[in-house]
Amino acid sequence: MNRRTFLINAAAATAIATRAKELQAGKRKKKTVGIVGCGRMGQYYADVYRLLPDTELVAIAEWNDDRRPVVGKRFGVSALYKDVNAMLREVVPDIVAVITPTKFMKQAVIASAEAGVKGVSTDKPIAARLSDADAMVDACIKNNVVFAGGNLQRAMWQVQHAARRLDAGEFGTRTGAAIHGFGGEISGGGCQHISVLRLFADAEVEEVIAWASSEEALQGETDEGLNINGRFRMTSGLECQVYGLTQTDGDKKNRSGVDLWTDDAMLSWNWGPPKIFQGTDANGNRKEIDPHYPPHPEPGVVKGAALGNSHYLVTSILSLLDAVETGSKLWVSGHDLRQALEVAIACKHSAQLGNRPVKLPLKDRSLSLHPRPYRWLGGDAIGNPQTAEEASEIKS
Repeated sequence: MNRRTFLINAAAATAIATRAKELQAGKRKKKTVGIVGCGRMGQYYADVYRLLPDTELVAIAEWNDDRRPVVGKRFGVSALYKDVNAMLREVVPDIVAVITPTKFMKQAVIASAEAGVKGVSTDKPIAARLSDADAMVDACIKNNVVFAGGNLQRAMWQVQHAARRLDAGEFGTRTGAAIHGFGGEISGGGCQHISVLRLFADAEVEEVIAWASSEEALQGETDEGLNINGRFRMTSGLECQVYGLTQTDGDKKNRSGVDLWTDDAMLSWNWGPPKIFQGTDANGNRKEIDPHYPPHPEPGVVKGAALGNSHYLVTSILSLLDAVETGSKLWVSGHDLRQALEVAIACKHSAQLGNRPVKLPLKDRSLSLHPRPYRWLGGDAIGNPQTAEEASEIKS
């Protein structure tokens, strides 16, 4: 481990220790939390908030009449409401987590911001229409509310650590990037790729050129089955090649994620802690090195939470708590979710225009791209409901 890596690790450890001391000394008061939308994903959020030492789950708004009392009992919450408006009339928590289907996020986020919460978060994708995402971001800015994103791997402890080392210049100058497997759901799951790319590149996407398949998916209203190949140009001048289909070696997937390379190294995020390659072996191939990632700040919560990959949901929530408490920068923000949506819309727009370059930010904020029905409307609406029995103790 070199000196620069040691210093970054030491800073992370110091931040963890400081938070723990502040909690023990009572310098940080518990934040009250309300969950809006306590279906499958909402229950994962509720589970994490219930386990964290500096939060108290005080209210749940859940549309499903059968599920509402069950999740209330499971999480020990008696303040139960049909919708966000009913909840906010009686309870204004410090933090509201909006985990509804995408169609209903805008109204819940804006209502929470206008009610006077300190922080509000939502999940992916943030909207279908770009102007709706704008309205959410603007409402939070206007009301001085911290607006966070949710369960994205951009908030993974190791992803953030790798990005800090890139920014500190440990690996030299950024020279190129590639996205692999940018297909199937470019606004739903694809926002993961875009968000990690923007973090690693420390830049925005300023131009998109895209090709798409199939023609049926390209002409459809949703992003379902839409595979994108193309090129992103970043505001830093960096170019990112985009490949729609996951590359395979026989039955084994070997490329699905984001690679960013420098004049000295390559960072490879493939749905997990990034691998770091630096230098070459005797055959001239890139050599994988020990990334020396520091320990997770809340290992007990990760172990106790129901969601199997909850380590980055936990750090996403910790980032929101720190931002509300200290004004620190969010690891995933509502702005990040909006930028991911805008890039996805631009990709489809470029492909529909015959692969013409599309500049960002998009001038036409009425452009839209709907996620697949499960993300847009939720399981209850499309025939995949969660029963009350399942909601009583969801498994990872």
